[in-house]
Amino acid sequence: MKLYLAIFLILIFGCTQTENQLSTDRKQNFDTNWRFYLGDDTDASQTDFNDESWRTLDLPHDWSIEGNFDPANPAGNDGAYLPTGIGWYRKHFEVPQHWEGKKVTVYFGGVYMNSEVFINGQSLGVYPYGYSSFYYDLTPYLKIGSENTIAVRVDNSHQKNCRWYSGSGIYRHVSLIVTDPIHIAQWGVAITTPEVSEQEATVEIKTTVKNETSSKQEITLSTQLTGNEQETLGSDEAKVELEANSEQEIIQNITVDEPELWTPETPDLYSATVSIKKGEQLIDKTNHSFGIRSIEFSAEKGFLLNGKEVLLNGGCVHHDNGCLGAAAYDRAEERKAELLKEAGFNAVRTSHNIPSEAFLDACDRLGLVVIDEAFDGWREMKSTFTPIEHDYSTLFDKWYKTDVQAMVKRDHNHPSIIMWSIGNEIIERTSPEAVETARKLAKAVKEIDTTRPVTSAMTTWGQGWEIFDPLMAEHDVCGYNYQLHEAKADHKRVPDRIIFQSESYPKDAFFCWDLVKDNSYIIGDFVWTAIDYLGESGIGRWYYEGDVPGEHWERDLYPWHASYCGDIDLTGWRKPISHYRSMLYNETEKLYMAVREPEQKDSKIITTMWGTWPTWESWTWPGQEGKDIEVEIYSKYEKVRLYLNDELIGEKATGRNEEFKTVFTLAYQVGDLVAVGVDGDKEIERTILKTAGQASKIKLTADRTELKADGQDLSFITIEMTDEAGIVDPNAANRLHFEIEGPGTIIGVASGDIKDTDPYVANSRKAFHGRALVVVKSTKNTGTITLKVKDTSIGDAELKLTALD
Repeated sequence: MKLYLAIFLILIFGCTQTENQLSTDRKQNFDTNWRFYLGDDTDASQTDFNDESWRTLDLPHDWSIEGNFDPANPAGNDGAYLPTGIGWYRKHFEVPQHWEGKKVTVYFGGVYMNSEVFINGQSLGVYPYGYSSFYYDLTPYLKIGSENTIAVRVDNSHQKNCRWYSGSGIYRHVSLIVTDPIHIAQWGVAITTPEVSEQEATVEIKTTVKNETSSKQEITLSTQLTGNEQETLGSDEAKVELEANSEQEIIQNITVDEPELWTPETPDLYSATVSIKKGEQLIDKTNHSFGIRSIEFSAEKGFLLNGKEVLLNGGCVHHDNGCLGAAAYDRAEERKAELLKEAGFNAVRTSHNIPSEAFLDACDRLGLVVIDEAFDGWREMKSTFTPIEHDYSTLFDKWYKTDVQAMVKRDHNHPSIIMWSIGNEIIERTSPEAVETARKLAKAVKEIDTTRPVTSAMTTWGQGWEIFDPLMAEHDVCGYNYQLHEAKADHKRVPDRIIFQSESYPKDAFFCWDLVKDNSYIIGDFVWTAIDYLGESGIGRWYYEGDVPGEHWERDLYPWHASYCGDIDLTGWRKPISHYRSMLYNETEKLYMAVREPEQKDSKIITTMWGTWPTWESWTWPGQEGKDIEVEIYSKYEKVRLYLNDELIGEKATGRNEEFKTVFTLAYQVGDLVAVGVDGDKEIERTILKTAGQASKIKLTADRTELKADGQDLSFITIEMTDEAGIVDPNAANRLHFEIEGPGTIIGVASGDIKDTDPYVANSRKAFHGRALVVVKSTKNTGTITLKVKDTSIGDAELKLTALD
């Protein structure tokens, strides 16, 4: 009896160890303890190269954001005037003996750009495009049981190569994938939901299995679906014969009863665990998140999600994270999605490049619909204004299929993604060759995924519009950049065309919403942009007469080094236009008030095409006493009333005819300004702006006070300069100094002032309109992190965070 028990325990323990070993070993974090050198050294690929003097760091890493702003930097206004160049990364790692006979792959989430990877001195290849994920097989070159060296040369010296800030370096995560020679292929599981109702759904799982042995193999492929509570919802098992050195796709269908359908309001997710067994031995296992939902597009019904029409209130975003540059920390990517959601967006376009996996994961979890975009251009260089001589046009013919299919394969299982975008404002868009190119790109996408439509973003600058009809015909859904005013005429000419505005000017929010609301063939609007981004410097600026005039493409506008056309600024503060846009599409906020910055004497304010009037949540305007000042009120109520110090200033209608907004002009005096939303004659809701006194306190607010002690987690800490009553002083521009104690580091500081050229990686920053931001990263140690903020004029403040296992 004891012998049987011992054998039983060994079997159970052995099986558990095998599964745990698979879970531990298959995907290994490879971000830590890299060595970095900014510069070029042709010997750095060699195993015996001495890199002891190099800087040690963890990934993700963007060296450009660590540099100084300089108008002489070759990336210029497009690249935020930050440095680029060439850099090297090296990492030494042990390959354990039990990896003998395994397949070992290195996986890069993104390297900008022209990366060449070496393992033990052997070049694995060059991957030019900086926004694609890619991988290499290390197996033939590894030294089992001893130290190995991986080296990566990153060349971002060929400028200009991007119309916005790209960052430089290994700016996304790196992993090692360790498998048996019989394994599930990289990006080898594709999950769709071809039949969906509230009663039941069919989940289809296509799994590509590889046999990299020299003999035929018999395996069992098992797939199990689980819900939020880890309950089993269904499973399927298939016996498979694999020929030597082959791969095979296996299709399984599993029915889920009474599914929770994925929507922006209810972003419910499921898991699919796919396993391979050889006999009784588990040899590979992967887990995949997915959602159950149906999508349908038509000119008659618009965009249907699970059979219900959804109007897309979208924003375009670039990939940077403000003061962190391009570094794609998971928490920064998640926070970006949170900011979009909190601002009322239900959709995002990843203009003009493939985003990080962490961002798409966050969109899945939080409920943001996504248009996933591959690249900015095709065969012709973006040269309309400033030549981008080294852009994707230099890569297109050789790499377009690889890159667009890498996007689709990698991102296929995200329920948030509803369309694939194959380009933006293509220079050759009026030529017959462009039609053929679009056809090839659409074909490349649909070789991988036929469940989502293909789109792109097109525009015209004086070329006419009907000329694009042949090109539009190659798309399932047509993106219009700044051309929604053409939609009604186009609908008459091409009644089955499905349209959305892929980019719009912020100031056109109501015009676009009005068209979307009333025309089913127009499914949504995506503003340029949702969040301020680095580069395209000054595209949304405002300025006074006498300042350097014009648009961003006409001349350098240094020290402007970021866009300022976003609904949300670089610190996460929502500008007034954000509240207005959200109010149009949502019922979550119905009343908002802000004040238009008064013009200076004898000098008018001018805005660019993408700009809006500088408007602030402030009733603190020293020097304006007795002078007229304009108050903007956005309202979903029938009308609004405005009070100043309890005196009624007036009442105005704010219905659809008034575009849900109004302006009051009144003489400024200090005190309390109150806007009241009125239905009938009943005052329903009020909002208030109070005159602030001079800043005398520092208020610190962390988005998260508990961090994981993993060397990756972040806390974004907002700093507000307030008076004694706690009201933010919007005129405070104090110089703030930051110190940190405990297991944390300051990795970025910022304000909303994109003319401030102080470095973003620093321990000091000036407040802008009374606000600033500090980003703290955990180390790998637990304990209390104390951030101290010091101001020589008003004193200090501190905030404590906790780093936990």
